[in-house]
Amino acid sequence: MTIDKSWTTIRRRGSSTEFWNGLQHFLQMAKPFVNDRGFIKCPCRRCLNNASHQLEDLESHIFRNSFMFGYNQWIHHGEPATANAGTTVPGPSGGIPETDEMFDVLDDIISEDADEDAVRGPSANDQYDDLFAALRSELHPGVSSFSSLNFLVKLMHLKVLNKWTNKSFDELLKLLKLAFPKIDLVESHYEAKKLMTKMGLGYSSIHVCKNDCALFWKENSLKDTCPVCSESRWKLHSGKRSGKNVPHKVLRYFPLGPRLKRLFATSKTAKLMQWHSTGKSKDNDVMRHPVDGKSWQEFDKRHPQFASDVRNVRLGLAADGFNPFGNMSLSYSMWPVVLTTYNLPPWICMKAEYLMLSLLIPGPQSPGKDMDVFLRPLIDELKELWVNGLDTRDAASENGVFRMRAALLWTVNDFPARSSLSGWSGQGYRACPTCNEDTPSMRVIGKTAYFGHRRFLPTNHHWRSNLQFDGRTERKRPPRRFSTADILEQLRRVKTAIPGKHPNYGGVKRKRGDDELNWRKKSIFYELPYWATIELKYNLDVMHIEKNVCDSLLGTLLGDPHKSKDTDNARRDLAKLGIRHELHLFEDGNKLMKPAADYTFSEANRRKFCRFIRSVKFPDGFASNLSKNVAQNDSRLLGLKSHDCHVIMQRLLPVGCRSLVNKNIWSTIVELCTFFKQLLKDYVRNAAKPEGSIAEGYVVDEALTFCSRYFDDVETRFNRPDRNDDGIHPTRQLSVFESQCKPLGKQSYVELDNNDRDNAEFYILNNSPELEPYLNEHKQELHVRLGEGCLNIKEVHRTEFAGWFFEKIYAMHRMQAPEVTTELLSLSSKTNMVVSSYPACIVNGVRFVTHDRDVRLRTQNSGVSVPGTGQEMFYGQLQQILEFSYLNGFSVVLFRCKWFKCDSKHMVTENNITSIDINGEAYKDDQFILASQAKHVFYVADPSRGPNWRVVQHVKHRSIWDITDDGLSDIDLLQHNSSSNFTLFVDLGNLQEINLLRRDQDVIPIVQPVTNASRPVTDDSSFLNDADEVELSDEEDESVEEYADEETDAETEIDTEEDDDDRSYHASDSD
Repeated sequence: MTIDKSWTTIRRRGSSTEFWNGLQHFLQMAKPFVNDRGFIKCPCRRCLNNASHQLEDLESHIFRNSFMFGYNQWIHHGEPATANAGTTVPGPSGGIPETDEMFDVLDDIISEDADEDAVRGPSANDQYDDLFAALRSELHPGVSSFSSLNFLVKLMHLKVLNKWTNKSFDELLKLLKLAFPKIDLVESHYEAKKLMTKMGLGYSSIHVCKNDCALFWKENSLKDTCPVCSESRWKLHSGKRSGKNVPHKVLRYFPLGPRLKRLFATSKTAKLMQWHSTGKSKDNDVMRHPVDGKSWQEFDKRHPQFASDVRNVRLGLAADGFNPFGNMSLSYSMWPVVLTTYNLPPWICMKAEYLMLSLLIPGPQSPGKDMDVFLRPLIDELKELWVNGLDTRDAASENGVFRMRAALLWTVNDFPARSSLSGWSGQGYRACPTCNEDTPSMRVIGKTAYFGHRRFLPTNHHWRSNLQFDGRTERKRPPRRFSTADILEQLRRVKTAIPGKHPNYGGVKRKRGDDELNWRKKSIFYELPYWATIELKYNLDVMHIEKNVCDSLLGTLLGDPHKSKDTDNARRDLAKLGIRHELHLFEDGNKLMKPAADYTFSEANRRKFCRFIRSVKFPDGFASNLSKNVAQNDSRLLGLKSHDCHVIMQRLLPVGCRSLVNKNIWSTIVELCTFFKQLLKDYVRNAAKPEGSIAEGYVVDEALTFCSRYFDDVETRFNRPDRNDDGIHPTRQLSVFESQCKPLGKQSYVELDNNDRDNAEFYILNNSPELEPYLNEHKQELHVRLGEGCLNIKEVHRTEFAGWFFEKIYAMHRMQAPEVTTELLSLSSKTNMVVSSYPACIVNGVRFVTHDRDVRLRTQNSGVSVPGTGQEMFYGQLQQILEFSYLNGFSVVLFRCKWFKCDSKHMVTENNITSIDINGEAYKDDQFILASQAKHVFYVADPSRGPNWRVVQHVKHRSIWDITDDGLSDIDLLQHNSSSNFTLFVDLGNLQEINLLRRDQDVIPIVQPVTNASRPVTDDSSFLNDADEVELSDEEDESVEEYADEETDAETEIDTEEDDDDRSYHASDSD
């Protein structure tokens, strides 16, 4: 009897009646052959008949993992061993080999819901029919190595990676059709995108009231008018609905559950989802991942059931507005809400490929206080994932399916977005969410100012009695810490606000009561059962804050009229406070004069600073070319992005302004920069409908990203080599033979003299840890031969060791000593007189370039440093890259460097800034180091010390992580650079004696005549502070809020235009 086994090769198991019937027949045939415990071998592709399970488990295993290939005679399941030819299992249909990666891709995609399908039987869902048809189809007659689907996915992946336009992709498809008429390929990018979308996870379109009052969702899904403001759901033409119903706004929601399940669906990511448990730091004082922080650990203590399964998912949420139209003048604010998974390692969880777009909130206005309206679908799903969880297949676990739960740990935002998410207003007299009701503030001209920072100082600190800050002594203690119970009690008193922006409903300006403090609302996040117990709910985005501080600081130093904080009104405020009398505005005839402040550059110094920025050369891949951001007249910096400001604050500003302002000003700037140093749209194709364009592009890109995990024969986001990848070098027994590099540029040959070759050979031998017994033995022989009192024993050892070592090893080799390996024998031999030389190379992911070539480039990669035997560091410039060849094909790469003198006369460290005189050369007879020993540094001109002085800048490369190996050798540790970690010490001097008047220029005339409105006001009666706030009328308080809101909106619009690239959530390669 011939057994039909064709069902075992069916890939579309979830929707195939043939597969289901064949599986049931197989189980009935195998039932009599279970052992006495009810177990039988499992022939799924995971178990491969090596593991046994109960018969009912075989059904789910085979359905989920498919039937193993090569098991042609079912001898373990009831088929006689002498089966006829009819029992042969055919290969995959269409001639496509099983090695086609798309088989595994579709297997894992379908298996995400396999257990539900196994319960209800074959599904009527034919979603994957077109995909399987393309998978069964050969790309071209006679080409069986590529299925049509495989080729199309890889072609689309190349389009995304290289940012081809849709039109260019269409033209390529036409060319392929023309060159290969029988090729089985789609006709256009539109058709390709439709096919790719079927592998994606899709999204839901939810209509929104035009005034952001409510979603037309769930109980409101069938309504035609808003349940709050009664406005029509649909756009009207001439007061009537015509043709197709078109909604005013559409919220795109990308369900979270299926995306989390997909992370577990493939073994390539399922194992990494447990890293937070297996890879966390073993040192309590080291934090390299949020799992090492107090908030995470407290969460686990409060929710032990959730923490008991390490596969449960921890999430972080980020939301901010951006302009999808780039730098166009159109004002538009679209808000993506992005989730990141903290289960993953730190070098992966923040990669664009692992960020999940959850919501796309439509513009043109920002959601503001109505953010909760848009967050409703996400919050409902998060509640479901916390309470009930989701059955999920774990591809890395033997247990198969588990109940996955998820929790949102915190949000990461800038300050305005924090206000929208938390409900605590970021404007007004109590804007600080930490100080809460104790926020010290005062009304100044045109805005609210916040002071009282000295209250955080020790009670006996001399700054507390200094009157130069605000004209008062500071006697208050730090603000108290508000507990969770305190916050919940405050929120209990907050009145429920009407959502939306309709002028008669939610848009009405509501006056907050005194007991409501600065709360606008109780955030929707408090609906999550665990949210109130989280210690750190809202995190501030340091990079965004750093950019704002940098812009303000540079604007003030450079006197930029648009960004300077040293405004005319600021000087009038000083007069009101009665402080800094030397900076007060005064009249000179019919003109109002403004004294030049010492914290601003003179015109000459402004040009010096801009020229300094223009002259800086960074290492390869470290930063953008800042010379392009310097104005042509060297007066200011333009178009700085977030990373530009990051580099300027942490690297350049402390150096560039040292000689341009007095020491007290400079020291304060250094302290501010060091503080930040220690902390630490491409989808838009249709400008008419940016949200829909982004949503469609994201779904396609999501599918391609998932597929690319399986591709090894093409470059993808996951296997793309780093820019400075030096490949894999063979492991050697002797560590010096591992001093290798990837050479760049033309190879040349250099003939060394005897002295240079001897110095190089001794350095190689002396830096081989495996040779330490031989080095000690030779020293002992010298002590015996020359006597203990010999003064030049080190020099004799240096000159004679190589010859002694050669004779020693060859004598042992003749005696066939087992410790004499091929590598040891090769190392004892002399190198060639002629060595290979290269102008550049890559070592351990770092690019080095010789100095003579480096001076011709816009980057700087010739700076090197090595640590000494103690705490000292040696600095120099790379002169030559030399490869020394030994017997049997072994080689060692050495760097020949010019070393600078590092004594106290030629190297000075002040406020953690190290300056070195590059004219002083040392160690002329000891110039070599192993390439693997070199650390990368770069040098910045030090204007304060002279033309020959440079400031040393250590480099934390973006491709290298400072992380200990805790059994994670199989994981790639390459990604972003870490923050510098050193002790902050800055001498701020005695502020009591500082005079902020600039001596090179006494006054700056203000271009306006003196009027009553512009005269300095000395009456202090209109000045407000936190003690006076209760005396404000409601109208006055609202006017302050209106001003603050307008100022914030204006700043947000500017930031949206300037920070377009930095706010993009698109999977890109930029920082």
